[in-house]
Amino acid sequence: MNETRLREEICYFGKSLFDRGLAFGSAGNISARVDDGWLMTPTNSCLGRLDPSALSKVDLQGNLLSGPQPTKEAFLHRSMYAQRSHTGAIVHLHSTYSVAVSVMADVDPQQPIPPLTAYYVMKIGKLALVPYHAPGDPSLADAVREVAGRHHAVLLANHGPVVAGKDLESAVYATEELEQTAKLYLLLRGEKVKLLAPDEVAALVQKYPS
Repeated sequence: MNETRLREEICYFGKSLFDRGLAFGSAGNISARVDDGWLMTPTNSCLGRLDPSALSKVDLQGNLLSGPQPTKEAFLHRSMYAQRSHTGAIVHLHSTYSVAVSVMADVDPQQPIPPLTAYYVMKIGKLALVPYHAPGDPSLADAVREVAGRHHAVLLANHGPVVAGKDLESAVYATEELEQTAKLYLLLRGEKVKLLAPDEVAALVQKYPS
């Protein structure tokens, strides 16, 4: 995909996420890989009002090539790209239900959301919960880097999800699946549920590797 079309896609999906309440204010950011670096949403920008000509472009070292300063959470994106060479795009949101799960004291850090549905397993696989770090703290990049090679979706404690995909569409769809499953998980708390069995999960992971 050429850069012009990719810029348009970032704005299209950003507005879609904003219009449906998955992003709000200036929260959330998107990036996508190009030949000489990445396109990123600018710092303090609203995903619902992005301009294709006013996105940030940074090189492989994170230096600004054109446009305004990139999101201040660019280091999160770069740390995940560094561990996932086939990742084409990353979406980071502060979406309500995913954040709600991230602040709960009794969730399993090894499996903050259990395998409730086949599509959750297919699009997310196994979610990693990263311990809390203050926004902008460089140590958060190190924490994400430690798990990004094994997980394409991570949940930052008291913060929100960071989801990578082979392209922007895949990253957005996986982020949406995570948010809806987080909602389902919260709705079902206290109820008896039937999770997918380990062999059912394994079969899905083998057929739909993330």
